[in-house]
Amino acid sequence: MTNVAFIGLGNMGSGMCANLVRAGHDVCAFDLRPEAIVAAVEAGAVAAETLRAAVERAEVVITMLPAGEHVLSVYFGAEGVVAHAPEGALFLDCSTISVEDARRAATQAEDAGFLMVDAPVSGGVTGAEAGTLTFMVGGSEAGFSRARPLLDIMGTNVFHAGGAGNGQVAKIANNMLLGISMIGTCEAFNLAERLGLDAQTFFDIASTASGQCWSMTSYCPAPGPVPTAPSNRGFEAGFAIAMMLKDLNLARAAAETAEADIPLGGHAGDIYSRLEADGFAGLDFSAVMRRIRGEI
Repeated sequence: MTNVAFIGLGNMGSGMCANLVRAGHDVCAFDLRPEAIVAAVEAGAVAAETLRAAVERAEVVITMLPAGEHVLSVYFGAEGVVAHAPEGALFLDCSTISVEDARRAATQAEDAGFLMVDAPVSGGVTGAEAGTLTFMVGGSEAGFSRARPLLDIMGTNVFHAGGAGNGQVAKIANNMLLGISMIGTCEAFNLAERLGLDAQTFFDIASTASGQCWSMTSYCPAPGPVPTAPSNRGFEAGFAIAMMLKDLNLARAAAETAEADIPLGGHAGDIYSRLEADGFAGLDFSAVMRRIRGEI
């Protein structure tokens, strides 16, 4: 049994925290929202009233936070994790943040005498609840080895991507590809339907041909072919437009730093940015289908 502090109990963090509790770990949970802590306690975690109380006995500190500024503040602020965590604690940040922020955090943690790994996730809320997430981990071999037993509880696919920040590299590159492929999938279904080919027939053909991709076979943006897809529940978010745009913006910023050309990634970001500006940030990212059809 490991003493774990879990900080950040949103849609993803709550399910991850609950899985660690079910696996028999002693989890102390903290969030700025009291209702999130109540839910964690109902799942078997111990409530912490302060960040200090959450981490002062922790062997491992896990964070799932909105952005890099929150990660840096939580760990390195005057009353942050570094100020109160026991010597030798492992820091495991599962947030999706910039590569630069992840590497900065790892360096600051190391300078303070701690190991830190970045381990952003893929798999959505359903994966977080089911313990089937994919983790892309950046950090030292020693940090990865210590984190692995806990990651195996929360996910089914755990990859060591290399040094600090490389987990974020894998995450933003993957999600840029996802954003691009979803737009292409929407365009293909719309074109097929406009030319008289119904969605199910096109799905049956393309899902076994050279155009098949995850956006089609697992998350089809055309209602009908994949019953579990958001397209069959009014595009209620599994992965919201706002979250896709966040990742595309991170990819764009990283590409500028690396002088990497991403014309399609940039165009995808522009499309999702317009959807957010038009008030559709809370819809699932596959709702770009509705924009391509001229419905929104």
